[in-house]
Amino acid sequence: MHEYKKLIVWQKAIEFVSDIYKLTGAFPKEEKFNLTSQIQRAAVSIPSNIAEGAGRNSNKDFVKFLAIAHASIYEVETQLIISRNLEYLAEQDLRLMIIKLDELQKMNFGLQKKLKAKG
Repeated sequence: MHEYKKLIVWQKAIEFVSDIYKLTGAFPKEEKFNLTSQIQRAAVSIPSNIAEGAGRNSNKDFVKFLAIAHASIYEVETQLIISRNLEYLAEQDLRLMIIKLDELQKMNFGLQKKLKAKG
């Protein structure tokens, strides 16, 4: 088992979730149970899957959960682009969030490679 709270990728993913909640809090009320909820759930999935994978008994299982977290990163990015297209999100906010998602993606992929090398 790994200590997920010590993983920088998990810490940054937790910060990202807070950022998402702040951003989506300004979305139209009619989106509360639609796009807002979907973005929030996908964002929460990132650190949640990192933590769940860390609690598994093997590096192979951990990598599987990191792959799920990786997919959630793409999901959030797609939903943020849709939000920008609907003018719920400013272009500069989208760019900032994509930078953060790219960092999470690279860290996640790096951790996957490290775990795969350990076997």
